[in-house]
Amino acid sequence: MKNAPINFDHLSEADIDRIIEMGWEDRTPFEAIELQFGLAEKDVIALMRREMKASSFRMWRQRMAGRSTKHQALREAGMDTFRSTSQRSISMNKISKRQ
Repeated sequence: MKNAPINFDHLSEADIDRIIEMGWEDRTPFEAIELQFGLAEKDVIALMRREMKASSFRMWRQRMAGRSTKHQALREAGMDTFRSTSQRSISMNKISKRQ
């Protein structure tokens, strides 16, 4: 049984661009994307597949395969994220990444 197609109509172009950017970032876990935009990992994968060229999507999937930094639970104890001083003004983040 196939899953129903995911509806991304509630996302603006800026939101989609930011999700793709966060998807490519090594240290941004899928949980952060879910917290900020309400998209589970499988939804992020579907969005990336829809928005990217096929070759770029394959390259991204290969890069993300087994990358422990993309999952909060698999991260090393002391690993923190890098946060640029201009991040809020560039991405218009709705939540702070500080914990």
